[in-house]
Parts: sequence; structure tokens; C-alpha cells
Amino acid sequence: MTGYLGSYATLGLLLLAGALFFVAAFSVNRVLQPARPADPPGKRASYECGLDPVGGDWAQMQIRYYVYAYLYVLFAVEAVFLFPWAVVFDRPGFGLVTVAEMGVFVAVLALGILYAWRKNILRWA
Repeated sequence: MTGYLGSYATLGLLLLAGALFFVAAFSVNRVLQPARPADPPGKRASYECGLDPVGGDWAQMQIRYYVYAYLYVLFAVEAVFLFPWAVVFDRPGFGLVTVAEMGVFVAVLALGILYAWRKNILRWA
């Protein structure tokens, strides 16, 4: 298939083949499934390491776990930006400006960790 519309035709055929495969897979699943699936007693019960479950299956999480996770991701992602800076800093022509930019970056990180520390977010209760 060549020409202007050739690549679009290839894309259309690929999408059509994907949709047909999707429909065929679900159709085969529908045909091969058992008519009356067995539902033995306890099949839908919660499973906890081989022990019988105690209590309900809903538990409320405290928000501090999410705050710790958010802070970790935030500082881990920002720490990744230090590596390209270290590579560029070694090249000639990147002197005081590069150090000043990294100083601003690290200052923003420090302000973030100082804010979290002052709000007692980092204190485990």
C-alpha cells in the first residue's frame, strides 16, 4: 500500500484485526465456559494467609500513609533531576549559572522538607 492514504489503510486494517481478535477471544470464552459453574462453599470468602478472616473486609486507612508516599515520590523524582545537572556541570561553559540554578532547586526542596517538618507531617504517631 503506497501513496497518501496507504499508511492510513494499514492503520485501519491493524485496528480492524485487533477488534476482530478481541471479539473472537470473548466469543470463544463465551462458548467454552461451563453452563453452570460450580460455586463450592467458601469460594467467595476472603483469604488471608491460610487463616480464617476476622472482622469485616473494609478498613479505613489513615491519610498519613498517603502523605508519606507522596513525599517519598516527590523527593525521589526531584532527586533524579540532580543526575543530569551533575553531568552538565562537568562541561566547560557551565559555571556559576549552573550552580545558582541548582541552588534554587535545592532551596525549593529544602523549603518543602522544612514545611513538612514544621507541620509535624514526618512525625510517626
